[in-house]
Formats: sequence, C-alpha cells, structure tokens
Amino acid sequence: MKVGGEKRYALLLAAKDSDYVKKVYGGYFNVFLAAFGEEGEIWDLYRVIEGDFPDIDELQNYDGFVISGSPCDAYGNDYWILKLCLLLRNLDAMEKKVLGICFGHQVLCRALGGKVGKSYTGWDVGLRKVSVVKELAPCCFLDELGEIPASLSVIECHQDEVFEVPLGAEVIASSDKTGVEMFRIGSHILGIQGHPEYTKDILQNLIDRLLNMDAIERGFAEKVKFGLQTAEPDRKFWEKICRNFLKG
Repeated sequence: MKVGGEKRYALLLAAKDSDYVKKVYGGYFNVFLAAFGEEGEIWDLYRVIEGDFPDIDELQNYDGFVISGSPCDAYGNDYWILKLCLLLRNLDAMEKKVLGICFGHQVLCRALGGKVGKSYTGWDVGLRKVSVVKELAPCCFLDELGEIPASLSVIECHQDEVFEVPLGAEVIASSDKTGVEMFRIGSHILGIQGHPEYTKDILQNLIDRLLNMDAIERGFAEKVKFGLQTAEPDRKFWEKICRNFLKG
C-alpha cells in the first residue's frame, strides 16, 4: 500500500482495524497518514500483529518507522511481539527514525532494554495534560517548535506504562498519572504514551468497546466522555512534534 512520492515511511500496525475505524476512516493506516503524512511521500503498511513484517534488506530504504498502539501487552511473549522487538533493535543499530505510539512507545522501550508493565494506578483513558521537562538537552525536533506550552493535552487509552527507560534514553515529558509520557534516544528514537493521531470520535468508540468488554466501569466511561465534551486535545501541536521528529 503506497501513497506516491520520494521520502519513504512504514507504519508497523500492531492492532486490527475496528469496524468503526474501517467504516469512517477506511482503517488505521489512513488515520496515521492523515496525522503524520505529507504530500510527496511513500507510506507502506505492515500489519505486524498478523505477522507481516518488512524484509531486513528493505529497512535501509525507509526514512522512518511508526509503531501503532495495540490491545496487546508490550511485555507479552507472542511470537510477533518478540519479532517486533528484534526488528526495533536492528532499526536502533541502524539509527533509523522510529516513533512509537502507546503500545509502540512501550514495546520500543522494552526492545531497547527498558522496563514496562501494568500501571499500578489502573487505566488512563481520556484527555491528559502532559508537561515537557524544562531542562532538556538540545533536541532539534523540539527546538524547532519554538516556545512549547507548559502543558499539552493528548488523548490517552492505556493500562500499561513504561517504568524505566533504556540506558541512554532521556525522559522528555510526564504527567500526574504517568511518569514517562515521552522519551527519546538521540535524535532517532521517540516514544509517546498518548495518541497524537486519535480523534475524539475514535476514542469515544473505543470507550464503548471497552465498556462492552467489561474492561472499564460505566461510571468511569461516562466521566471520561463528559471530559471529552468540555476540552480538546492539542492535536496540531502533537502532529507537528511527530512530523518534525520523523522528517527533521
């Protein structure tokens, strides 16, 4: 699956398309493309959750990779997760740009030697204010943004988190719920716990599915939905962070 152009990126999709996202957006690939893609680029899709991976001799042809969220645990030992960890270690050794989102953030951390697990404080679903660390080492993809707001709202939906970042990594954002909301390694690895690519309707549908699965309680779901009616995520700023990182 390609969208014409010169620079080439790959989405490593770690979730199956929900019926809602297929109906409204044509699949998660289109959601990510709308958030991070630009005219004149090639984007390829690999459904890693189904065992579809890029060949090792193709990796050098890509300018960057994005790992999506997933209903699976980043600390699980499913074959595809272990294979993904091996791929991520190869990409790190090649210093390829890799952006991890939610599960992608966690599995990236695990693959490179950090620690992840189930959050001690339970689910984080809804809008969360994330604070970027003030005293950061020079970081080109953030520096290019100019003045960064004291806090940025992002859509979150996770019950696992990063406990310890890999050796050599720097925590660049946190929240009152999660200690590692963002981390980076050099200028080629970036993990984001939230979902810069999500729209509020995607999250609302996901909340309904979690409720139907008895994964969350009704009162919690209603509180989150009310919060979504009264506030907005800083999507444009998050998209700019991700694009600056991938294309800088």
